[in-house]
Amino acid sequence: MNTPHPVRHYDRLKVAVYADRHTLGHEAGKAAAAHLRHLLNNQPRVRMIFAAAPSQTEFLATLAGEPGIDWSRVTAFHMDEYLGAACPPAQRFSTWLAQHLFAVVRPGDVWPIPAEGDAKTICCDYAAKIAEAPVDIVCLGIGENGHLAFNDPPVADFNDPQLMKVVELDALCRQQQVNDGCFATLDAVPRHALTLTIPALMAARRLFCMVPGRSKRQAVSDALHQPVSTACPATILRRHPDCTLYTDNDAFEEPPHG
Repeated sequence: MNTPHPVRHYDRLKVAVYADRHTLGHEAGKAAAAHLRHLLNNQPRVRMIFAAAPSQTEFLATLAGEPGIDWSRVTAFHMDEYLGAACPPAQRFSTWLAQHLFAVVRPGDVWPIPAEGDAKTICCDYAAKIAEAPVDIVCLGIGENGHLAFNDPPVADFNDPQLMKVVELDALCRQQQVNDGCFATLDAVPRHALTLTIPALMAARRLFCMVPGRSKRQAVSDALHQPVSTACPATILRRHPDCTLYTDNDAFEEPPHG
């Protein structure tokens, strides 16, 4: 059965639940493509921010294959990156997104986050690019610890004065990179990263959030049912005026009745 359950609302957040991750990615990709086409029909350029994670694979494949999108008028950013030369280029998020999307659709402008260099300068320069004009679309996921981008619970700040910052990754976040097959061992996962902050992501006009898989069940449950707080950063999605969470039966659990 490929149709979703009826869309549910958790505060302002819309939630669509699909049978499996393939259907989730397909339907979310088509919805994002439709919105992107609509924007391109009504404005000269569109600015988008993308997450780089295996949870986004089916979504990005669908989006990349959708017809009628003038990608030359799209400016593309991504939301986080490992910091330091210790992370091989092949394992950087900019490389992953280039392989899964940017090299396929060739946006007019792509702004990768540098992994090497002075961190303060990188943050200032990238924040300035983000702040040049409103962001139209953010395509993101939710981490196993409830993080958005690399805003793990210990460093998440809903009122962060910065648009990008350096963070130390917590143990659960680093373990997820091993669970996802991105690194062979925990010791291989970098300890520090650059991330767009939660206010930078929440300022976008439209959010598409793709969260498949059994490993995300607790994070999805917390995001929908826990009080809005940085204990689960993803709870803030319930405050965004136009965000849809696309999830599947493995990640979504019906709350008990009674």
